[in-house]
Amino acid sequence: MKVESWIFLGGIFFFTPIAVVYGYMTNWNEWVGLLALLMLVGLSAMVGGYLYFTAKRVGPRPEDRLDGEIHESAGDVGLFAPWSWWPLVLASAAAIGFLGLALGWWVMFIGVGLCVIGLVGWVYEYSRGDHAH
Repeated sequence: MKVESWIFLGGIFFFTPIAVVYGYMTNWNEWVGLLALLMLVGLSAMVGGYLYFTAKRVGPRPEDRLDGEIHESAGDVGLFAPWSWWPLVLASAAAIGFLGLALGWWVMFIGVGLCVIGLVGWVYEYSRGDHAH
């Protein structure tokens, strides 16, 4: 994971000068692009930092080593909900929320409420029902 973390952390050193050059080229009058590039710097820092600390905690994976074999990566990758409807509820709620930006703010509040319901349902999916642990 160290290669992935350094690629994302390298984005900090790439996008920061790009943001400064963009601000200079627009005479610091156009704020949307400058803020978007600065948020991209923050995104690169967050993802790179997460991958860096995860690589330190987990250790080298088979694909990180030169002597790694394919069979060493076999097995379970993660825990995924097999028949979950909550991602569909959450996506519909996000669509309604973004539709509220075009139609009116009151529609966005409906989308936010449904989004909270979808998130709570998805997080607590394995705490109740058929798949409870």
